[in-house]
Amino acid sequence: MEEAKERSLHFIEQIIEEDLKSGKHASIITRFPPEPNGFLHIGHAKSICLNFGLAQKYGGVTNLRFDDTNPTKEDTVYVNSILEDVKWLGFEWEGEPRFTSDYFDILYNFAVKLIQKGLAYVDDQSAEEIASQKGTPTEPGKESPFRNRTVEENLELFGDMKSGKYREGEKVLRAKIDMAHSNMHMRDPLLYRIKHAAHHRTGNDWCIYPMYDFAHGQSDSIEEITHSLCTLEFEVHRPLYNWLIEHLEIYPSRQIEFARLNLNYTIMSKRKLLSLVEQKAVDGWDDPRMPTISGLRRRGYTPESIRNFSERVGIAKRNNVIDVGFLEFSVREHLNRIAPRVMAVLNPLRLVISNYDEGKVEMLETINNPEDESMGSRELPFSRELWIEQDDFMKEAPGKKYFRLAPGCSVRLKSAYIITCDGFDEDENGNVTTVYASYHADSKSGSDTSGIKAKGTIHWVSCQHAFDAEVRLYDRLFNDENPDGHKDREFMEFLNPDSLSIVQNCKLEPGLASAKPGDGFQFQRLGYFSVDNKYSLPGKPVFNRTVTLKDGWKK
Repeated sequence: MEEAKERSLHFIEQIIEEDLKSGKHASIITRFPPEPNGFLHIGHAKSICLNFGLAQKYGGVTNLRFDDTNPTKEDTVYVNSILEDVKWLGFEWEGEPRFTSDYFDILYNFAVKLIQKGLAYVDDQSAEEIASQKGTPTEPGKESPFRNRTVEENLELFGDMKSGKYREGEKVLRAKIDMAHSNMHMRDPLLYRIKHAAHHRTGNDWCIYPMYDFAHGQSDSIEEITHSLCTLEFEVHRPLYNWLIEHLEIYPSRQIEFARLNLNYTIMSKRKLLSLVEQKAVDGWDDPRMPTISGLRRRGYTPESIRNFSERVGIAKRNNVIDVGFLEFSVREHLNRIAPRVMAVLNPLRLVISNYDEGKVEMLETINNPEDESMGSRELPFSRELWIEQDDFMKEAPGKKYFRLAPGCSVRLKSAYIITCDGFDEDENGNVTTVYASYHADSKSGSDTSGIKAKGTIHWVSCQHAFDAEVRLYDRLFNDENPDGHKDREFMEFLNPDSLSIVQNCKLEPGLASAKPGDGFQFQRLGYFSVDNKYSLPGKPVFNRTVTLKDGWKK
């Protein structure tokens, strides 16, 4: 078969290759600039993979720079989580992590330079007054009555703002551009505001902080970022980005916009994810139902699966919505290759093999992963009494296409023997308590000479050797494709009540008792599971379901 053709270059790669070919840049520098006001989510993972991936592909480097310009919402907890997430995804940034706060003195001097050039002024109006003067996309705005202050007055007032002379909201610094500009972001945008709040790195050294539009582009320039990659909502901010570079006469970083990642059945707003945490709708930012990188990691997603997913969804210029099933497919595909197959019974039913010797224990060989022979095999203890899934037995077979246990029906026990059901016990309520079967001694897996054709295979665990464990079955957090898309209803109304089921006293094969947090497995016939890093104890692992074996949400 002819090898699949390599994918064509996306538009950002085309830009970079042209810049390198023309000699505009000898090498590239990208950056990932998260704001430390929450945990990163899968959308940020796409941006991480893009920025770091492009630098790797073209022999460049990537800076990790925290956009820490809002002290009231930022915390070192978020900084540390972001560092961990980027490393876990498999990427290394250039040098030490950078912070916009590293450049506060430089940014302040940039603002002074704009004032000196008559391109910025201090405005005494309130936020409401400034907003009311902005105009509309079809109507020009009105100039501030403070717009024509002298350079000297503006320099003095801006210095007083810095020294803490004024209250929050009493004054702001604005760029002096054009109140009739067709782009609303160019109508004298705010550059600095007053915030009397301690900063997580600079403490109380500053009481004025740059706005994102002023800090971001100038930080890019300070670091000589060649290609500053942003999502599409920043496209309308690009004229201001370029205006500031031009008038400050600084390194001309280039902003390029791409479509952000949108997933159905998912919320991607950090503010709304925070509300889920604060209202205890989830078990913290790292809840395995959250779309955060830490939540996906705790659930059992692998870095490779997320990188593969990011590569497959591609880079586009137009927004679209990706089916979250595609993300689930990516982890399912990867775990299928790497996860050991193990025996676990979540809803146990006792099976007694009547003709198997009491007290006998037989060690049976089973393959760890048929997709990878190098993973070898292990031995499982087999005895007279086993646990099987309740769903693998019915009192009466419903038809010819039923391939599990029922009186008179035969199945193969995975890696063991073929058994035939002889009968069952039930309690006064009609609930089956014990199933009885006979085994065929000449039907052992790998040396079967019985001639019996069992159409079904079920998994099992020896009652004598099993250990009890807690298993958490996670599903999608929302039961609506677009939980944030209803004008008359809040997104919280669409929380899936079945997004978490905690199952106690599950019966697992003995070797799993020593599993460590983060270890991943395929529970035969049930799905992929990972050891939880929050509730597991030594010798008492708690297992999270990462994903089912098949997509159960397909319409």
